[in-house]
Amino acid sequence: MKKKQKVLLARIAASIIMLIILRFTATAEIIPNRYIRFLLYLVPYMTIGYDILWKAVRGIFHGQVFDENFLMCVATIGAFALAVYKNESFTEAVAVLVFDQIGEFFESYAVGKSRKNISELMDIRPDYANVETDGRLIKTDPSKVGIGSIIAVKPGEKIPIDGVVESGSSSLDTSALTGESVPRSVKTGDEVISGCINETGLLKIRTTKAFGESTASKILDLVENSSSKKAKSEKFITKFSRVYTPAVCLSALVLGILPPVINLIAGNAANWGDWVYRALTFLVISCPCALVISIPLSFFAGIGGASRQGILVKGANYLEQLSNTKYVAFDKTGTMTKGVFKVNKIKSSIGEEKLEMYAAAAESFSTHPIAKAVRDDYIKKYGGSFKPQVADVVEIGGHGVSAKVDNVKVDVGNEKLMNGLGIKCEHADDYGTVVHVAVDGKYSGYIIISDEIKENAPLAVEKLKKIGVKKTVMLTGDRKKTADYVAEKTGVDAVYSELLPADKVEKVEELMKNKGGREIFAFAGDGINDAPVLSRADIGIAMGAMGSDAAIEAADVVLMDDDPVKIPKAIAISKKCLKIVYENIYFAIGIKLICLVLSAFGIGNMWLAIFADTGVMILAVLNAMRCLKVKNL
Repeated sequence: MKKKQKVLLARIAASIIMLIILRFTATAEIIPNRYIRFLLYLVPYMTIGYDILWKAVRGIFHGQVFDENFLMCVATIGAFALAVYKNESFTEAVAVLVFDQIGEFFESYAVGKSRKNISELMDIRPDYANVETDGRLIKTDPSKVGIGSIIAVKPGEKIPIDGVVESGSSSLDTSALTGESVPRSVKTGDEVISGCINETGLLKIRTTKAFGESTASKILDLVENSSSKKAKSEKFITKFSRVYTPAVCLSALVLGILPPVINLIAGNAANWGDWVYRALTFLVISCPCALVISIPLSFFAGIGGASRQGILVKGANYLEQLSNTKYVAFDKTGTMTKGVFKVNKIKSSIGEEKLEMYAAAAESFSTHPIAKAVRDDYIKKYGGSFKPQVADVVEIGGHGVSAKVDNVKVDVGNEKLMNGLGIKCEHADDYGTVVHVAVDGKYSGYIIISDEIKENAPLAVEKLKKIGVKKTVMLTGDRKKTADYVAEKTGVDAVYSELLPADKVEKVEELMKNKGGREIFAFAGDGINDAPVLSRADIGIAMGAMGSDAAIEAADVVLMDDDPVKIPKAIAISKKCLKIVYENIYFAIGIKLICLVLSAFGIGNMWLAIFADTGVMILAVLNAMRCLKVKNL
């Protein structure tokens, strides 16, 4: 519990104790003078309510007159004045503020609980980096460590910056990033991301990114900015309060003045005290705290609950939209498949080693996973000692690459590239991606590279259909045979293959034309070429562990462990959050309307008003806290 919460709790306790004592000692029989009793009750009133009075005064000076603080001050000061006028008990006037502050305490506790789930991510921010300089380790501010530096991470320390393991092996605790408790084993040559905790062995890491561009920094930036993007429900409540609060103030004024004036005109007793009391009760009941507090809290708790599962939602607006997701499109590589390619077959008319050498050399500057698979396989089989001269590299998006290797023209790519060059290529029926190679303008053979389908990909599709998604689609630049194989194994409803990045955007736009007005189209991808589609879809979902920086930046939701089954989980969290939001709206407005009618007819008193204000707020806050609980689908 924070210091501020402890102080508030102490003020509440002190005020309740004083109120109980005064209730039995400061009665009209014991202290006949009403003004002395008023001064005695003023002590617990100021103890519990000085901050509310100050906020109300400050709001008036800042032009924000009609807020909950103003309503509470007018109602309690009015109740005090009425008690002095009628020579009655002051208990109700103080009790209103005591119970209001109890509601504030519940709200503060609930926000703290929600924030804790998100702030746990703040623990991933490293305080220092051990930089190896002249054989010595020097503790350095991570922001001052350059790309290519060698850093040492001891057991128990956080990895401060993304990089590649130069030496050592260990197990990494990735739970703060992915929500998964199973440690991940790493060894020399493996890529590691910042924010993970080194559990066992000493690791020496060569940094590949600046601190500000590392995974931990980007995640923290996403989380810290998530609350700035409001959902439609939150915006509605803000607009509603601006109209609602002045309206109820005017209604209370009319209720307190008009009936007595009518009574006087009719020749009856005005009963000012009775009608002013009803008006003050009306003000307390009408306070919109339950809505103003519980709805943003529901979204905040929802984002916190999702973050515990390794699902980063960049704003409440995206969390709200997820609940209406009816169409989900997937990229294939890295999303439905592991994105870990290996060479399965080589067919060559110039010899396997020579063909693979030409292909590896031509692809030496490409960052594509398939290019990396060719290079890694060649180095593994034949070593990296032979370094051909590579020049005039031209990468053709969605087709392949052309280059000069030892002054020989080499073209490496798919069937479209070969057709474009007028080179007849051999057809391959094997499962996997076919990389055709032409040397000096002549077709020389092909390399088949295959990727493994993620274990949870079929389960993700099954669960999406179970929670109400109408259609699942897979979009890929891969050839039709491979795409159809993955589609059949995962169970998606439709597949579109051999698409260039621009074709993916066109296909998404075409698919989005068929959806309903409020229906949401989501796209999940991981590569640089997916960034335009992630931006174009209603909701973009990026794979955070293997995904490119461009994809993560363009997306609205980031899955930190690349598990596609987290997509239906994110939608389920959103649906639960929206359900709770609407429960609170209907419950709060319904109870308040009933109590307002009762108070206007003189049936309800100030204790009913306390329930309608503080009681409803506490119940709404407790209901909002359910958003933190995430059940398995």
